[in-house]
Amino acid sequence: MLLKLFPRFKIDHLLNTTGITTIKLDTARFILRPLTSQDAEALFAIFSDADVMRYWNTPPWECLDDATQFIKQSHEDLTTHQAITLVIVSKSDETVIGKCLLFSWDKESRRAEIGFGIAKSHWGQGVIQEAGSALINYAFSTLQLRRIEAEIDPANIGSAKVLTKLGFTKEGHLRARWEIAGEVSDSALFGLLASDLQ
Repeated sequence: MLLKLFPRFKIDHLLNTTGITTIKLDTARFILRPLTSQDAEALFAIFSDADVMRYWNTPPWECLDDATQFIKQSHEDLTTHQAITLVIVSKSDETVIGKCLLFSWDKESRRAEIGFGIAKSHWGQGVIQEAGSALINYAFSTLQLRRIEAEIDPANIGSAKVLTKLGFTKEGHLRARWEIAGEVSDSALFGLLASDLQ
C-alpha cells in the first residue's frame, strides 16, 4: 500500500549469508546506498562545512579521519541492525551529495529516528523530499516500522518545512535540550506514523 504513495522508486533489499543487509533505494534522480570507504572525501567535504552542520548535535568534522570513522561506525551499525546510514548519490554525475539515516532503532516498539545531511550546493532542490520519501517507504514497508521521529532545532525552518511536506506532525518542543560548543538550543519533535500515510 505504501509503495503506491511513492511510486517513483524501487527497493532492492537483500540479506546475505553473513546477515549484513544490503540496501539500494532508487529514485528518479538519486541512488541511496550504504557508505563505502571511497565516499570518505566527499562526505568530509560536506560535513566539514559549518553551514551544513549549523543545526546538528555535533560540530563540523575536522579531518578526513572523522569521515573514515563515521563510515566504519555506519558499517557496524548496519551489520548489527542498530542504524541504517545511506549516501545519496546523484544519478546525473554519480557524485555523493549527502546522507540520510534511520537511527535510535527500537525494534520492539517499531520506531526509529530519521536524519539527513545535504551538501550546501544542493539545498533547495528537493533532495530531502525525494530521498526522504524513499527512506520513509522503506522504513514502513520493508522494516515494518510503526513510527518515525525527527528532532530538529526550532530555528531550522527549512527542515521543518520538509518534514511537514513528508507528512510529519510537530508533536513537541523541548527547551534547552542541546549544548554544542557552548551554544544551547531547544529541540522541536516531529512524528510520522505508518497509519498517517494509509
